[in-house]
Amino acid sequence: MKSILTLMAGTAIALTMSTATFAKDMVIGVSWSNFQEERWKTDENAMKAAIEANGDTYISADAQASAAKQLTDVESLIAQGANALVILSVDSGAVGAAVDKADAEGIPVLGYDRLIEDDRAFYLTFDNKGVGRIIAETVKAQQPEGNYAIIKGDKGDPNALFLLEGMMEVIGEDVDAGKIKIVGEAFTDGWKPDNAQKNMEQILTAADNKVDAVLSENDGMAGGVIAALSAQGLNIPVGGQDGDHAALNRVARGTQTVSVWKDSRALGKAAGNIAGMLADGKAMSDIPGAVKWSGGANGVEMNAIFLAPTPITKDNINVVIEAGHIAKDKVCEGAMDGVNGC
Repeated sequence: MKSILTLMAGTAIALTMSTATFAKDMVIGVSWSNFQEERWKTDENAMKAAIEANGDTYISADAQASAAKQLTDVESLIAQGANALVILSVDSGAVGAAVDKADAEGIPVLGYDRLIEDDRAFYLTFDNKGVGRIIAETVKAQQPEGNYAIIKGDKGDPNALFLLEGMMEVIGEDVDAGKIKIVGEAFTDGWKPDNAQKNMEQILTAADNKVDAVLSENDGMAGGVIAALSAQGLNIPVGGQDGDHAALNRVARGTQTVSVWKDSRALGKAAGNIAGMLADGKAMSDIPGAVKWSGGANGVEMNAIFLAPTPITKDNINVVIEAGHIAKDKVCEGAMDGVNGC
């Protein structure tokens, strides 16, 4: 992991620099899993801008959370002349058929944000285990012992397990020692906030509301968790990730402890640039900053790049404001006293 971490900062710089040497007139096809979450539109804007700045053409499709539609979408993108594909997979177990289709046509694939564990695909994401560790570390600093709930993402998304592994690296010993008791954990279909709210309601009922902290694997679900907690008059440490605007405001208001910001503008831009290089025939191993990685469930060695995330708490809200990710008046509305930047 050390080699990955030491390359992340340099990689981000290299992949967001001028791309004047890239080939022109390539077609980059992007298969999105869905647009239900705020962040994917941000990713798309950055990716499309990078692709067009390179002189390439952006085409896309929305799978609407359907693995079957995603395969049809990929076939359509190939038929439209895609020279490279970027795939945000719906289901890791089903996406292999899409890679097969692309491989049969000699089209390179970039697995975007979510792992496609196949050595024919390049893997670009943030350090998801690291995100899990940050969520758990920040919540644990606020609530070092007691009853914890864990709201996991969709069971078909490998990121849900990477995040959980990172969390357990932080709290595992305390769980074994009895300092922390996990009173409930649940996968959340589609990462949907309403499903997360239902999961949290069930955990609260089973635990007689005796929950002291919640580790949520993203901000949308954290919103559902907080709605369930608020209905019971509870305000306890809750962690999430993505830097969603609503979540950052909750951090400022004091209802969410941390949102781990993965600057999706940087990830989208990097994807657009990498896809352009792959479309031009560059080998995956020759992409600037690429490392060999085999941390998936099946141990497949892949070429990958991992960008570094940033935890946002009340102590550094100013970071997302100064980066232009969110306007000050939006993040600071109703903020509690002592929020840095408000």
